[in-house]
Amino acid sequence: MGDDAHQWVSFDHDDETWLFDVTFLMSNWTCIWDAGCPGIRSTPTPEQAQGCCSFGAHFSDDADLEGVRAAAGRLTAEDWQHHGVAAEIVERDDDGDARTALVDDACVFLNRPGFAGGNGCALHRAALRAGEPITQWKPEVCWQLPLRLEHHEDDNGHIVNVLREWRRRDWGEGGQDLHWWCTEDDRAFIGHEPVHQHLRHEIQTLVGDDLTAMLVRHLATQPNEQLLPHPAVRRP
Repeated sequence: MGDDAHQWVSFDHDDETWLFDVTFLMSNWTCIWDAGCPGIRSTPTPEQAQGCCSFGAHFSDDADLEGVRAAAGRLTAEDWQHHGVAAEIVERDDDGDARTALVDDACVFLNRPGFAGGNGCALHRAALRAGEPITQWKPEVCWQLPLRLEHHEDDNGHIVNVLREWRRRDWGEGGQDLHWWCTEDDRAFIGHEPVHQHLRHEIQTLVGDDLTAMLVRHLATQPNEQLLPHPAVRRP
């Protein structure tokens, strides 16, 4: 097997093709935020516990933005370090695109280490406290990571949907400035269950119940449902 070889499975469903990255979904990747994650700046900053929250989250559309505004309105001072302090939760980047505002060089919703209510994403923490899915609180790019769903149309108008891991290149030119990205490093492949299990809700939200059920049935055919060695782990 090559250094970066992945196994894939495809299904035809509702006149579209769905392609899934089996290697990543059966791997033991897990988020290591605040557990040694060096962050995505140009140099390691694990002590800041920022993970991938350093540059603000771009919104996929107006509905995404308004959903986050509504969620922010539910935050309390106990949830959010910048409650009553941040004048605006949205700003425009150099290209004019909307993203979450930055406070002290990180996302406005990121509680810093030492905050009495707990560090980490205020939206994420509040969702868990409320017993609600994080998909209903956080910007889409935040709850989807490290998953990426792409839609491609061929010359005949046929749609191919691809669910795979988010790679460094998906950040565009800026991705090459990241000194580290979690799906490319064995430090993040230390989980005790496959990605398709611990991100089951996120996958269902992205592809729907029918496709998720088809995917899970197929993955159950893996020998003893063994975790697959991801290329980031296979590399010497």
